[in-house]
Amino acid sequence: MMLSCALGLLVAAPANATPEANNRVLLVVSGHGLDEGKARPGFEMDELSQAYVVFADNGLQVDIASPSGGAVVADRFNPNKPYNSRFLADPEAAAKLTSTRAIASVGNEKYAAIFIIGGKGAMFDLPVNANLKTMLAETYQAGGVVGAVCHGPAVFMNVPLKGGASLLEGRSVTGFSNEEEALFGKGWAPSFPVLLESGLRGSGAKFSEAPMMLSHVVTDGRLVTGQNPSSTAAAAEAVIKAMGRPLAPRQPWADERSMALLSQMLGDDNAKARASFNADPSQYDVPLIAMWGFFRAQSAGSDRDALTHAVEVMELTSPHFKRPELTTAIAEARGKLAKMQ
Repeated sequence: MMLSCALGLLVAAPANATPEANNRVLLVVSGHGLDEGKARPGFEMDELSQAYVVFADNGLQVDIASPSGGAVVADRFNPNKPYNSRFLADPEAAAKLTSTRAIASVGNEKYAAIFIIGGKGAMFDLPVNANLKTMLAETYQAGGVVGAVCHGPAVFMNVPLKGGASLLEGRSVTGFSNEEEALFGKGWAPSFPVLLESGLRGSGAKFSEAPMMLSHVVTDGRLVTGQNPSSTAAAAEAVIKAMGRPLAPRQPWADERSMALLSQMLGDDNAKARASFNADPSQYDVPLIAMWGFFRAQSAGSDRDALTHAVEVMELTSPHFKRPELTTAIAEARGKLAKMQ
């Protein structure tokens, strides 16, 4: 769910920006990764490529930076996803990733917006980068937009502004939730300085979240945050809106349509959502929907409604995604529901 903000449409360009700077966006990725995330977590390629495509298609010049510059390592990803294949096939985009700019080297340049890409590596090297914090504060105070998705909002903790205020104090934000971390972050979360949701709340922010892995974007003036990878494209579009620019028309990707379908199923449009899926399952990422139901069942605990939704989702996809673990999960969830009656 995207929360648009009328104030964002009234934001002027940074007072000290040139016309060229008004069209420039900086994407920041972690340089922590090693061995596709197996040895050390890095950044999420899906998030980088989606954000890059959205900004580029809206006529913006996009640079990519990391703490030390140079080549950076993404966590394992599917290169056949449409946004990833497009990014990798673009020589200019690919070159920017294999030779990222060092954050210190872009500190004196002006950008209309800075957008922090997530991935668990962002919890390690980005929040301790003093140059990045300074650049975020200066961009924001000059009238620019700062945004982040997934674990990227960790960078916003302890960003001081002029006059002693903190960037996050009293601000509405989101980010990778503690619920999501418990499901998907077990390998690295114990090494985090703090869980992201807990850290954002502890920094004085007002945190909100959607059910796990569903799209959720929060815009608070010129501060934009997205909860998880599913929120990336919507968060990038929210940044563009906060810049005061109109959005270029865009067809959502299959995984976006899938997350929107799940949101419908959890809301008041369950029947409509199921009918849309059954009319043309090829429009959706069926394995993604099925696995959402699987993990929802794992996290539901004694929440009858959550478990019921999980079963509905798994059963909706089971004719098109035949996996023994899915069949077992459905049977186990139905057994739990029977005991709750």
